[in-house]
Amino acid sequence: MAHRMAVTVTDRAIAESPTRTLIRPPRVREIALLLLLVVLGPRPAISAELKPETVAAFERYVEITAARIEAELTGPGPFLLLDRRSDFDRHAILKTIQGGAVFIQPLETRAPNGAEISIPDGMVHHWYGAVFIPGPTLDQVLELVQDYDRHHRIYPEVVDSRLIERDGDRFKIYLRLVKNKVITVTLDTEHDVSYRRVDARRAHSRSNSTRIAEVENADQPGEREKPIGQDGGFLWRLVSFWRFEERGGGVYEESESISLTRGIPFALGWLIRPFVTGIPKESLESALGATREEILRGPGPRE
Repeated sequence: MAHRMAVTVTDRAIAESPTRTLIRPPRVREIALLLLLVVLGPRPAISAELKPETVAAFERYVEITAARIEAELTGPGPFLLLDRRSDFDRHAILKTIQGGAVFIQPLETRAPNGAEISIPDGMVHHWYGAVFIPGPTLDQVLELVQDYDRHHRIYPEVVDSRLIERDGDRFKIYLRLVKNKVITVTLDTEHDVSYRRVDARRAHSRSNSTRIAEVENADQPGEREKPIGQDGGFLWRLVSFWRFEERGGGVYEESESISLTRGIPFALGWLIRPFVTGIPKESLESALGATREEILRGPGPRE
């Protein structure tokens, strides 16, 4: 079919996605270990090492995904991913986002031969999200998302942000991210973001992380960055693709977010799993929702 998505989104994939998986309660031994750690102070050794083969596999995953997206953006089919879905799926997405909610779904890119792309010693997290923002023009939405000096006032996970440099529609930005789920992790990150305007009503962008450093003792006298690639492994790479289309009295915003984290060691799964499986989905959902809320709030003073 001409409108069939080139990624795998099956009922099985959704059923097995982190959003539908019930995390079993910790066993007595694990609870005892957690209480001991609280009493004694230091948290367990959860460091991981980013290996070249892990990076290579992730880059292959992104490359195949990017090729599919480029074909969609330059080909004759619909611009938005939601318009490439079956009528049933498209109706479900539109009902969700036109009702004011954010639609989120896991995706999976496979190799050209249909094989799964293995990520040795790591995990790839690929999510699709969509939101509808009633009222604004495309220019107004782009003005907001490109105002990187204000991102820390708009997006909940961003506690500091600034534009490093701009060259036309290319931006280099800094974001300090704080992610909290069972444990709290602070990350100093830099990203290259490029925008392409298709016409007066459509635009798309791509963001690539260029530096991610985990911060130890954040906002304390002993604050320091851990060696890059030798840290907790909670976020090693982040690539995101965005589409914006003005129509129907507002702007549709879509994103595909692809992140790389460490794998989950058996002994510390109870501690690490909720973070590495839950945060990627929740981060995308939060970002889309925050853009919508900020636009609807309208101009005025901000805290």
